[in-house]
Amino acid sequence: MTAVRLAAQLPADIDAVAVPVFAGHLDNAPEPAYLSGCGFTGAAAEVQLLPPERRDGPVRVVVGLGEPGPFDAVALRRTSAALARAARRYPRVAITVSDALAPGHDAVEPGPDLVAATAAVVEGFLLGAYRFGRYLSETPPTPCRLDVVLPDPDRAKLAVDRAVRLAAGVVLARDLGNEPGGTLTPAALADRAAEVATSSGLACEVWDRDRIVTERLGGLLGVNRGSTQPPRLVKLTYAPDSPQGTVALVGKGVTFDSGGLTIKPIQMMFDMKLDMAGVAAVLGAMSVLRDLDAPVRVAGWLPMTDNMSGGDATRLGDVLRIRNGTTVEVINADAEGRLLLADGLSLAVEEAPDAIVDLATLTDTVPMAVGRRVAGLFGNHDGWRDQVGAAAARAGEQVCPLPLDGVERKKLDSKIADLVNTPHHRYGQSALAALFLRQFVPDGVPWAHLDIAGPAFCEDDEGVWASGATGYGVRTLAELICAYEPPG
Repeated sequence: MTAVRLAAQLPADIDAVAVPVFAGHLDNAPEPAYLSGCGFTGAAAEVQLLPPERRDGPVRVVVGLGEPGPFDAVALRRTSAALARAARRYPRVAITVSDALAPGHDAVEPGPDLVAATAAVVEGFLLGAYRFGRYLSETPPTPCRLDVVLPDPDRAKLAVDRAVRLAAGVVLARDLGNEPGGTLTPAALADRAAEVATSSGLACEVWDRDRIVTERLGGLLGVNRGSTQPPRLVKLTYAPDSPQGTVALVGKGVTFDSGGLTIKPIQMMFDMKLDMAGVAAVLGAMSVLRDLDAPVRVAGWLPMTDNMSGGDATRLGDVLRIRNGTTVEVINADAEGRLLLADGLSLAVEEAPDAIVDLATLTDTVPMAVGRRVAGLFGNHDGWRDQVGAAAARAGEQVCPLPLDGVERKKLDSKIADLVNTPHHRYGQSALAALFLRQFVPDGVPWAHLDIAGPAFCEDDEGVWASGATGYGVRTLAELICAYEPPG
């Protein structure tokens, strides 16, 4: 990941320097006639390269900030990510942060806006510079150093350290999501989680198949039946001194989803190595909690398997018994994520947390309704759901609150078991999936469900996302835990 340095003046040994420009203020930019001729307007995240002012000087990267206005961390992250992509072939890049703030917003004195802007610039740049190059013969070029210039570097150090650590958590989640399913097996993912726990000050338990059988995780075992790869369940615990509460996080960890016996069409199977994005988000978020001095105890429950169609795969009509004793008739073997989550939620509930969040690439119908950039947010407690949504907004990750009262519990009824895993019903599949999960959270336990099937992956560079796994959810969870308030 790109190294970050804070400086009081522009260093001499740089290869590229950012020149932020507001829309409508092109006269303040270098070579305005040339920029105008190139069609550059200063629109947000618009970028144009200019040659050096002198032969041995740095290339100038003119980057648009949009219309002047109140400080907007989300917009500044996107702009900084565009800068990182435009400057990726230059090893050392510099930016003066005060130039990126509208007049009147601490452009001279290192006030709150300048510190927050510095953190946003760093976070956006690191996320925009990301490339997954493990399987490329030549490593993709990316800046090795970012110099951030501001009047009082020491004042911004804590905020920048936080931004760097948070970006590292997102990079961890992206790296895991981009790994092929045949490489990142459940056992390999569990081993990686244990390594992260050791380096991040987390307690870690790894349950193998025998332990999973002993613990009666029938949903996880049922999904795993068609695979030659044994399942795993990882429990991570972050325990600060004098915690202000306890939050449980549950992530879906299907390392590759073929659909089981309900096999997916090939065009829908390409991205299925990313069906473990929920686990990646929880792991990425929990890896930064110690460094962010999060005040809440957090338990992470990470069930892991792939969903394959081997000779003993779960048949349609089979009945599985979840950890809490609920029986589920499998109507669709490709509705497997909720079976893992049912076990994970049952385990989480047993420890009586103050609140629960689960994340899963669960259904395609959320992105069909609201687009691929947005996660669906469901919950059984308005205050907790709103707190999750507010954390996502501050982190710059879009969510859309969706109702549960538009579907009926009776649609989940089975004639031979307590529930079906998914009904033969055309409408409301995302809400029905969330309603299924709700059956494993008792009344009185605040719970929120994030369906991240849309934003877990993007095809091209977009905003702070790089193509491939986005690491969606890491920043939301970290913000939620660090700013936690007990649900009313």
